[in-house]
Parts: sequence; structure tokens; C-alpha cells
Amino acid sequence: MLVGSDPGLQLPARLGLPLFRPRFPWLTGDLQTVRDIMRPVVLPPDQGEPLPFAVGDGEQLLGVYDRPLEGQPKALVLLMHGVGASSMRVGLRRMGYTLRRSGFAVLRLNLRGAGGGRALARGTYAANSNRDLLPVLRQLRGLAGSRPLLGMGLSLGGTNLLNALTASTTERRAAGIAPGSALLDGLVTISSPIDLESCTQQMERPRNRLYQWWLLKRLVAQTLADPFGVSDAERLALQGPLASIRAFDAAFTAPRWGYASIGAYYAQASPLAPLLRGATALPPTLVVHAEDDPWVPVAPTRQLAEAHRPGLEVLLVPRGGHNGFHGRGGCWTDQLTDRWFQALLG
Repeated sequence: MLVGSDPGLQLPARLGLPLFRPRFPWLTGDLQTVRDIMRPVVLPPDQGEPLPFAVGDGEQLLGVYDRPLEGQPKALVLLMHGVGASSMRVGLRRMGYTLRRSGFAVLRLNLRGAGGGRALARGTYAANSNRDLLPVLRQLRGLAGSRPLLGMGLSLGGTNLLNALTASTTERRAAGIAPGSALLDGLVTISSPIDLESCTQQMERPRNRLYQWWLLKRLVAQTLADPFGVSDAERLALQGPLASIRAFDAAFTAPRWGYASIGAYYAQASPLAPLLRGATALPPTLVVHAEDDPWVPVAPTRQLAEAHRPGLEVLLVPRGGHNGFHGRGGCWTDQLTDRWFQALLG
């Protein structure tokens, strides 16, 4: 079902897409979530061009630029990965390939500490990485030139982009962005947590024990791979087993990004409250979420939908899991994003 500024509209039908139906045997939210791990799609070799982006203090984030498969790009799309992933994530590359076939150029960004950019910046990323992301968005405007600049975020990547759009004037000025400048001309987020506390509570449920262990393993590996090292307090935290994502965020994410406590981090890095306040004008934005997502609870996204923010559409789909949406014709949200961007450009 579609919930948003006009509940009578059926977004998939408007875009010429059928409603999502899971493909056998990926019939449950959990199976949709793990499908890319159990049966990754075969993609052409990655021939993207590495592009570094300065983020201050001599540090950089690494992006990977992919040209459209044919012709000149109609727009540049920034693709953002989620927790424990990178620009090499199968789902991100598959999304990029879909967009490139339709004439879009794509920039797959590695957040701080992720993928090939691990050696370019100390530490790890957060749900709100504005001090990194805002300078990158300013530089991407230059790369896009006269063409539109669009964004797509999977899971925490979408959270980061929503936080960037609601950044304060002070944050924008610090990044060299003129007041009133549009950061993006359109945005799609898929399975993105917009309330971190409720998301962490969901991950701490007994049924999600294996998911949490898998994510923690990846987060700890990223942390230990830091060529700049870790502090004494962080090394002490790593000597004992971290029992939860909350424990990792309390020991690493919150202090590294200047938050007074884990509670302050979860409250201040959640985009739900500023989105509900509506103080910042949004570009056309589509938020997609499956009601059977085992990682991210749907209630905050439903609350956002009921706020009827101008320029914001929220698509709640009964099934699809977390970053799943695997149907008979491939990944449904890849097709949805492609068609939504094309409709946006007219």
C-alpha cells in the first residue's frame, strides 16, 4: 500500500510496475533479507573509476564512479551502502548497473572506514556523517555539472542522506555550502532506519541474535583494520566480547562522533524528529520500507508517512524483508528506483 501526501495514488502503477510479490523460494522477510548472501547475482566485472573526496584534516573518502552504459549521463546518482558494507556490496552494484543501463552515471561512495577507502580516513562511520557527507555532496555538485544530482541510500546509507538533507545552516556553512543551495535534486531510501533506538531494540530481540552477531563481526573487522590504530579505551573494549550493536555504538560510534552518550547519539542522529518538524524543505523524496523487515521496525516510517510532508512519498510494502524485494523480474526496488528517477526527470 502507498502512504504519503496522497494515499489515493498507487505509485508502482503510476510507474508501470506491478505490485511487489516475492519470488519462490524467498517468501519470508528473513529469506528476502539473506537472499543476496545465499545466492548473489552475477554482475559484470567492476570497472569503476576510483575518485577520492576531501573531507578535511587531510582525510578522504573513496568513491567509485561508473559511467552510463551508453551515451552521455542524464544525471549523476550517489549510491550509499549500509552497515558493515562498502561500494562493493552486491545490492549496491546491482542497483548501479540498473541505473547505468537507463543512462545514469553512478557514484558508489565508501563511508568512513569502509571498503577501499579504509586507509584514507581514521575511524568508522555513523548514522549521521554530515561532517563527511556534506563536503562530498558539495564536490559532487561540481562533478554533476549542469546535470541533476540524485541520491539513493540502502539501509543506513539512506539514514545518512536524510540526515544530510536536514543538516543545520551551521553544518552547511562549515562544509562550504551556500545557504539555500539544494544538496540533492531527488532521493530514494530503501529499508532505512529513521529512529535508531527502536531499530536497536529490534536488533536485540532473541530472533535476531544471528543477524546481530553477523553485523558485529563486520563492524569489529572494520574497526581493527584501521591503519591509524585505536585508542586505549577502544582497545580495552575490543578485548572483551561486544554483546550487541548498542555496546559497539556506546564504545566506538558515539564517542568518535562527539556525542555525550549512546542515548544522545541515538536521539540526535535519528532523522525522524527533524523530518516531522519539517523545518527544512526536502527535494522530491521516496522512502520505501517493507512491513516484514526483520531489522528495522516499520512504525517510525509509518509515523513519517502520516505526517504528509510536502515532497515526501512513503511506500510501505507488505513483504520484502530488509533490502530484499526479490521478485520474478529481479530486484523490484532497483526497477522502482530507476523508474522513479526517470519520472522525476520528466
